[in-house]
Amino acid sequence: MKLKANASKLRELTQSREFSLLLVMVLLCGLIQWRSGGVFFSGSVISQLTQNYAYIAVLAFGMLLVLLIGGIDISIGATMAISGMSTCLLMRDGVITNPLLAYLFSIFIGAVCGLVIGLVISKGKVIPIIATLGMQYIFRGLTYFVSGTLWVSADKMLPGYKNFAQSSFLGVNNLFWIVIVLFVAMIVFLKWTGFGRQIYAVGSNADAAKISGISIDRVKIIVYTINGAIAGLAGAMYTSLYASAQGNMATGAEMDVIAACVIGGVSLNGGQGSAFGVLLGAITIAIISKSLSLVGIDAFWQRALKGAVILLAVLVNVLVQRNAARKALEGREI
Repeated sequence: MKLKANASKLRELTQSREFSLLLVMVLLCGLIQWRSGGVFFSGSVISQLTQNYAYIAVLAFGMLLVLLIGGIDISIGATMAISGMSTCLLMRDGVITNPLLAYLFSIFIGAVCGLVIGLVISKGKVIPIIATLGMQYIFRGLTYFVSGTLWVSADKMLPGYKNFAQSSFLGVNNLFWIVIVLFVAMIVFLKWTGFGRQIYAVGSNADAAKISGISIDRVKIIVYTINGAIAGLAGAMYTSLYASAQGNMATGAEMDVIAACVIGGVSLNGGQGSAFGVLLGAITIAIISKSLSLVGIDAFWQRALKGAVILLAVLVNVLVQRNAARKALEGREI
C-alpha cells in the first residue's frame, strides 16, 4: 500500500509543470554550454547570473501574489525606480547613514506605492492593468521630479550599501541570499498561513470566496502592498548592485518578471501558481538573457527570441490548463 502511494506521488511529481520546466532548463543549459564553448558553467558566469538577475527573481515573487488573485502590476519597474532613487537621494544628503536603514526605507516607499495601487483597484474599482499603467507613469514622473532629472553616482552612496551587493556569504552572493530567504518565506506564507489560502481562494473564485466570508478588498490591498514592498526591496538591490540611481532605471523590468511567472506556470486568470515554479521561471529568464550574448546573438535577435519564449510559455500554459480542466471534467461522476 505504501509502495503504491509512493509510486502515485512520484507519478504526480514527474507530471507537474515544475518538473517539466526543470527538464527544459537542464536541456537548455546543456545546449548553451555546448554552443558557448564550455564557458557557461564557469564560476564567473554563474556568479554574474546569481548577482545580476537576483532582483528579477525577487520581483517575480511579488508578482506571483498579484497574479494569484487574478490581478497584474505593470508599475513595478517604476516603483523600483522611485524607491531606489528616494533612498539614494537621502544617502546623498546625509539623512540615511546606515545601509540597513537604506534598505528598510526603500521597502517602505515601495509599500506605500503598493498600498495606493491596492486602494485604487479595490475601492476605486479600476481594473488592474489600467490602474497600474496610470500609476507607472505617475511613479516614473515622481522619480524624475524628486531627483530633479539628475542621477545619484556611486561616490554619493554609503560604502556598506554598495559593498553589500558585491559581497558573498558561504560563497553565495548576498543578493541571491535575499532570493533564497524570500523564496522560503513565500512557500511558508502561501502553504501554511490562512491568508495565503485566502489569496488562492480569491483568485480561483472570487464570488465563492466572498460568500465564505473573505474580504476581497482587504486581500487585494494587502497583496498589492506586499508586492510594492518587494518592489522597494528590489529597488534597493538594483541601486546597490549598479551603484547608481537614474530616473529611467528598471524600465521594462515588468516584462521579464511577468514572463518569469508565466514560464513558471502561474495562471494569468488567477488561483494557480507556486513559488518554486516562479523561481524556476526567473532562473530560466536569467539563463536566456545571459546566454544569448554568450553564443553571439545580437541585441535585436535577443529581444525577438525572448519574446518568442514568452509567447511559447503562454501557449504551453494555456494548453496545460485546458488539458487539466478536461481531465477534471472526465473524472467527475455523472
